Amino acid sequence: MSKNFLVVDPSEGEDVLRAFASPARVKVLKLLHVRGPMNVNDIAEALELPQSTVSSNVQILEQAGLIRTETQRARKGNQKICHSSFDQVLVAFKEDTDAINANTIAVNMPIGLFTSCEVSAPCGLCSPEGIIGLLDVPNAFLDPNRMHAGLIWFTRGFLEYQFPNNAKLANRKLESMEFSMELSSEVPGTASDWPSDITVTVNNIDIGTWTSPGDFGDKRGAYTPSWWKLKGSQYGMLKSFRVTHDGSYVDGVKFSPVTLKELDIEEHHSIRLRLGVKDDAKHRGGLNIFGRGFGNYDQDITMRLATNR
Repeated sequence: MSKNFLVVDPSEGEDVLRAFASPARVKVLKLLHVRGPMNVNDIAEALELPQSTVSSNVQILEQAGLIRTETQRARKGNQKICHSSFDQVLVAFKEDTDAINANTIAVNMPIGLFTSCEVSAPCGLCSPEGIIGLLDVPNAFLDPNRMHAGLIWFTRGFLEYQFPNNAKLANRKLESMEFSMELSSEVPGTASDWPSDITVTVNNIDIGTWTSPGDFGDKRGAYTPSWWKLKGSQYGMLKSFRVTHDGSYVDGVKFSPVTLKELDIEEHHSIRLRLGVKDDAKHRGGLNIFGRGFGNYDQDITMRLATNR
């Protein structure tokens, strides 16, 4: 199975190392790794710890990026579901980290630098400083200022990004391809229970569809600017979509049989990533894409090409 791993330089990753300093937090991480996503109450029961203790430790793990959480509707109110972000965490000094990453080619794409789009309203773009163009006007997606976007939303349609195929340029054999980004559903206002089928397409081949559980607005995103209304979408879920020789994975879980061979990446000078909600999707709940200056992760869309040198 495809693995998600984190490499931490001890001279820089103080938050991560501090998170591992507590036996209770290590137990939470191990439990999520073994059992998969769980809510806070179930974690507390499994570890025989007070719910308040688990909640405070979950918050520290989330701030360190070691787990991610989502809010889902329960029989009585809402519940917080915790997911482990990584299968493995490696601690290495920068020199060793560079060696580990030597076979990985990474490209960061600002969310506003899409090369093709077809969206339907409600829709819009904004930068950390303000709204870009006109709201609910699809033609506003052609505004040159879109390059500064930190949040993009639309109801149905797609955005397509064109990445350079640097593995081909470097004459390296591709072992896996991964795209990482922060996503959620989109509804006027917010709704934690608002599923949306988001399809990920590479070079015109659908690698799979992930169903976002909702549009999250229960609290302000860690990087969402203060001017952005609290009743609007605040943050998403950090998702990893990876294609390998044996299939395609979302957050390390196989979600389609599409392989690198089917994508025929080596024959293309560019890699085209499309994110969208199709007209015939079962859940047409829209799409939010969070970039730098918005959400919880302050990152662009990142493509990582793992190669065999």
